Amino acid sequence: MNFITRFAPSPTGPLHLGHAYSALLAFDMARAAGGTFLLRIEDIDQSRARPQWEAQIYDDLRWLGLDWPAPVMRQSDRLTVYRATLERLWQMGVLYPCTCSRRDIEAAASAPQEGGAPLVGPDGIVYPGTCRPSAPPSRAMPEDTPLRLDMARALDMVAPPSFRETGAGPEGESGTIIADPAAMIAGIGDVVLARRGMGTSYHLSVVVDDAAQGVTCVVRGRDLFEATVIHVLLQGLLGLPVPEYHHHRLIRDESGKRLAKRDDARAIALFRAEGASPDDIRRMVGL
Repeated sequence: MNFITRFAPSPTGPLHLGHAYSALLAFDMARAAGGTFLLRIEDIDQSRARPQWEAQIYDDLRWLGLDWPAPVMRQSDRLTVYRATLERLWQMGVLYPCTCSRRDIEAAASAPQEGGAPLVGPDGIVYPGTCRPSAPPSRAMPEDTPLRLDMARALDMVAPPSFRETGAGPEGESGTIIADPAAMIAGIGDVVLARRGMGTSYHLSVVVDDAAQGVTCVVRGRDLFEATVIHVLLQGLLGLPVPEYHHHRLIRDESGKRLAKRDDARAIALFRAEGASPDDIRRMVGL
């Protein structure tokens, strides 16, 4: 089996040193295994995606010495695929529409009977179930309406999600990771699989695209470790293969804060403009 990794940035800002580390690590792992490194553009948020940032991604990665097969998969070209997947999950009875605003969710999750401060999981505040129906909706799946995964109902349909971790989670988790369904219901809740104006969500699209591209090892930051059980659950529901996962350390600034796209001072393009070489970038990120 060919070893396939991928780097999947969003064209919403400049790539920084954290992106460089993740892309270089995935590329190096594929090369060491005689496999394939893929690039994917995750541009489902068209309100923030910009052509100039996508062009900069290609330029920065090529400058770093990376190459990948063409054509590059772009999520904005795959909305019909995501819609078909949502229809399938809707027919399985594990989706329901949600009309709650963020403020509604915060208010309900913070209500006195809920115990004060809202619980936050990998998808944000754990949804309190306000719109969750007692039985699966029998009507047709609505258009441009947020759709949530009924976590408890979905977990009843598959074995407890499990995956092989070849990196390490936030607490050093490695090896075979088996999720606790009760903990997923309480600590993750009914995640959004389709957002208004997008027709999909990160959780849905990343699972569908990794399967479509035959990715065998997902290399990404440790901040996404807790979301992995969501993705493995969806893989189980959809009958998709479960890749290995390799969660890596995060590149942080001097204060220990994780880098974000607003950290332009650590943008790869700026280091390039100041005369840094690709080997300098590798040394900066510890490769």
